[in-house]
Amino acid sequence: MAVTITLSRAEVGRVRFAASPLAETVFAVKLLLRDGANAVHHRWARRARTALAGDPDLPFLAAMISGCVPAFLLPPPDGPAPGFAEELERVRGAPHDYVHAELDGVFGTGRRPAPHADPAAVLERSARALERYHDRLIAPHWGRMRAILLADLEHRARALAERGVEGLFSALHEDITWREGDLVVDGRRTPGSFTVDLGGHGLVLFPTIFCWPYICIDMAPLAAGSLRYPARGLGTLWEPAEPVPDGLAAVLGRTKAALLEALAEPCPTGELARRLGITASAVSQHMSALRQAGLVTTRRDGRTALHLRTERGTRLTRP
Repeated sequence: MAVTITLSRAEVGRVRFAASPLAETVFAVKLLLRDGANAVHHRWARRARTALAGDPDLPFLAAMISGCVPAFLLPPPDGPAPGFAEELERVRGAPHDYVHAELDGVFGTGRRPAPHADPAAVLERSARALERYHDRLIAPHWGRMRAILLADLEHRARALAERGVEGLFSALHEDITWREGDLVVDGRRTPGSFTVDLGGHGLVLFPTIFCWPYICIDMAPLAAGSLRYPARGLGTLWEPAEPVPDGLAAVLGRTKAALLEALAEPCPTGELARRLGITASAVSQHMSALRQAGLVTTRRDGRTALHLRTERGTRLTRP
């Protein structure tokens, strides 16, 4: 199915980016409901299925998300990096008539099963279940996931500033084409065509971990439209850390060398501390020395410090 999102000149100016821990939770559960798992997430899925086994709300949620996910479970956030609790409150606050319409789209008009009949109960039960699933599936890995998502956001924002909207969309995904005001997504899994009306609210672009390798679009947005695409660099998310080369450890010291090896993708201080089994203050001290040597850079996103190897640091880690 080909989906066309028409963007007026004003809406092009309102294209923005965001990362969503709620969406990662929803799509992680959706992935686990399928038989098997794609190659990218196979290592994670083996343990994650055990964490969900026997959960009483899983059939309830599965009934809603096994096909297209109802949009009230994926509300567009106000800012680029919303907290999970903030997103859950937006789910709980979804208009009930909108929930009615979305559930009719999932089950068919007048065919909703009893557990999904009352919008208020559906929203509350969904929020509570997703909170548990987030704690089990996403929170233990969120530092690393968030680093990948924020790195993608920074890359796309730079592409938009340097090459404009056409340059941004042309590099977003192989199924996306920009045609003079129309963003066309070529969905090869089902036939037909569909046009999304943004209603003047603009479009939010979300890099995702668990949508890979697909594009996901809100087909009937209540406010801003949503387009989710696979984040850059997620292919290495579940790979075990490489051993620190003895030569590099001899020059820098084993901890600084291990930190440099860990920064193949951007990573926050807390996640580096967890991986290496050291304190966050120790990470900060070592990062200060590595920055002075020109081997890493650090930028702040709110209260989070995100670290990345420089080209000089990358050359140093190569054999």
